[in-house]
Amino acid sequence: MRTLVDIPDNQIDDLAKICEAEDISRAELIRQAIADFVEKKKRVEVNAFGLWAKADKPVDGLTYQEQIRDEW
Repeated sequence: MRTLVDIPDNQIDDLAKICEAEDISRAELIRQAIADFVEKKKRVEVNAFGLWAKADKPVDGLTYQEQIRDEW
């Protein structure tokens, strides 16, 4: 898919320097940058449902909360 994006001249100059140093096209550099950005922003989903039930011994939620706050 093609997308039009306005990029300031100073960033275009910076991209050109990186492209020359890495011997890749500007489009490829932008694709790589977007892929890196998306990977960093992905949420790690954790299935936490029933997590407390799997504990070695049952823990009262309020007691746990008070213990944690006492550490502060």
